[in-house]
Amino acid sequence: MSVRHFESVSDPAIESLVHGTHGDPFALLGRHGPVLRAFLPGAEAVEVASADGAWPLARSHPVGLFEGRAPQAWPYVLRITWPGGVVQETEDPYAFGLLLGPLDLYLFGEGTHRELGRVFGAQAMTLGGVPGVRFAVWAPNARRVSVVGDFNAWDGRRHPMRRRPEAGVWELFIPRLGPGVRYAYEILGADGHLLPLKADPVALAADLPPSTASIVADPAPFAWTDRDWIETRAQRQRPESPIAIYEVHPESWADGLRDWDTLADRLIPHAVGLGFTHLELLPVMAHPFKASWGYQPLGLYAPNPRLGSPAAFARFVDRCHAAGLGVILDWVPAHFPTDPHGMGRFDGTALYEHADPREGFHRDWNTLIYNVGRHEVRAFLIASALFWLEHYHADGLRVDAVASMLYRDYSRPEGEWIPNRYGGRENLEAIDFFRELTAVVHQRVPGAMLIAEESTAWPGVTRPPADGGLGFDWKWNMGWMNDTLRYFARDPVHRAHHHDEITFGLWYAWSERFVLPLSHDEVVHGKRSLLAKMPGDDWQRFANLRALLALTWTHPGKKLVFMGAEIAQPWEWHHDGSVPWHLRADPRHAGVERLLADLNRLYRERLALHAADCRPEGFAWAVVDDRAQSVFAWLRRGGGDEVLVALNLTPVPREGYAIPVPRDGVWRELLNTDSALYGGSNLGNAGRAVASGGVLRLTLPPLAGLILAPEA
Repeated sequence: MSVRHFESVSDPAIESLVHGTHGDPFALLGRHGPVLRAFLPGAEAVEVASADGAWPLARSHPVGLFEGRAPQAWPYVLRITWPGGVVQETEDPYAFGLLLGPLDLYLFGEGTHRELGRVFGAQAMTLGGVPGVRFAVWAPNARRVSVVGDFNAWDGRRHPMRRRPEAGVWELFIPRLGPGVRYAYEILGADGHLLPLKADPVALAADLPPSTASIVADPAPFAWTDRDWIETRAQRQRPESPIAIYEVHPESWADGLRDWDTLADRLIPHAVGLGFTHLELLPVMAHPFKASWGYQPLGLYAPNPRLGSPAAFARFVDRCHAAGLGVILDWVPAHFPTDPHGMGRFDGTALYEHADPREGFHRDWNTLIYNVGRHEVRAFLIASALFWLEHYHADGLRVDAVASMLYRDYSRPEGEWIPNRYGGRENLEAIDFFRELTAVVHQRVPGAMLIAEESTAWPGVTRPPADGGLGFDWKWNMGWMNDTLRYFARDPVHRAHHHDEITFGLWYAWSERFVLPLSHDEVVHGKRSLLAKMPGDDWQRFANLRALLALTWTHPGKKLVFMGAEIAQPWEWHHDGSVPWHLRADPRHAGVERLLADLNRLYRERLALHAADCRPEGFAWAVVDDRAQSVFAWLRRGGGDEVLVALNLTPVPREGYAIPVPRDGVWRELLNTDSALYGGSNLGNAGRAVASGGVLRLTLPPLAGLILAPEA
């Protein structure tokens, strides 16, 4: 028997529903007066049950539209019989009213919603006593959006969503779904064409590649144990504190340690044992292309599934904090990949990206550029940053590729970029974005660090927005890094002609608060490892590397080194490989590791080496102009402490070298990179030297650095 209750519904409307082109499924499905409609393509029979009783719905369209008397009681249950006699019971998704509140929609449209991770995406919850998952996604120009997954055979006709026109957001509550369910969005684009299935931009979990599905995350809160750490974090991360960062690509740190728990077992003790204060992780956000190292993410709210669950990542951070290690995450708001399942032309239009490729496409990376001038995109990005800091207790974010955002002509030839409204090259929208980002983070997450990878001389990166700056806490000192590595790569016979490559950085050392980055970028793509950059025979290369580390750890600025440098890795890093830990059996490699541990110990213990890192009174040249012998010497001061640093960057020992010092008496040798402990020749000053008449005469070992302090 068939019934027809189409008096108020046109046949064309029913046909558009059947063919998946109807943009307002709630106008047809669910209860409408005395009639209940359910569209279940492929179902053999449907029965409705409630406190009123149970009765069948009649098939009113051969594809699977069922109709019948609507129950008065709520909730009601649909008993669906599928081929093979499989019976499914579920509440009706189209029996639920509006899901997102007007304030959420207003704040999102205004660009000021700070908690999209708890509102958009897939949120497992209970509504009206019914457990299920609430889905919400922004697609303002779509004609129809459906949730698809294993639960509905990936059939976009089964669960079309409700459009909230005031914000361009689509929403749907699907009863009886829960954590672990795979899903995606099927979108009928603005032009009427069906798009490739789209992953959820605000998914809290992602499936393992090559799958592109999103996953409903477990809503259970993680049992954090790091309250004491969070309460002391601001003190640990002040400009006056020692900050030594160990940069890590988690997937390639060591063979066999490819998940958060096993990685934590070895990585955390290793970093703590070497004296680092922080780990910095290359992007842990979900990314489809492993060889991008995470710098082409599509899951800005979802941890990398290759390394385990979101809870496992939270556990890793908690264990770091318990061991006294801060966690900094690389975060990428500059661009995103063009994968068809990603955010590119998400609803058939340029939504997250600029429409004009002169603004919206990076030719260097073949990626799309976020339109940060759009309120909703700004909200999406800033809420992502906050999510990692608040939900996962990260202690800071290193913001990648800041320069590419600040300049409209970044890596673009003349005529292939669009000037700003004043005709200039500055990206005014990006400037506003960074100022808003830094202000919001500092207001909501006191003590968290924001670090800019900004490779130009843009002024005021670390000045507050109120003073015309961008508001970052730290900036990577790319100029220092380039000059220093270029100098150390030179044959010592030529260094006399390039003395300024070491001294020039002190002209601008106080213009920003700097991190000195010996980062992953410097040991890939033909740039060679730090050890391989060094000139000379094997002995000289190791000596040069030890001297480079001594210079870095005593130069003004916080410290960062990429994994593998601590054991003098001889070859470039590769994301599919591992740090060659077996080399620690070689005394030369083990010596570099011991040196780095001792440098970190001195850096933490001696106030002179960190307390005035960002102030000019913390540094004074003692020898700045000895080009002929490539000798440098300086004093570091802070907190009433003082140390002297002397570097001889030629392979020629210097006997009785005179260095002016501020006080006479005994100066104790705190560290000598030429010590046999580190693999050196053991030339030095027998642990002490005596200054007289304002001059300290030292034996300077070849290609080595000395750190000395006056005896009390």
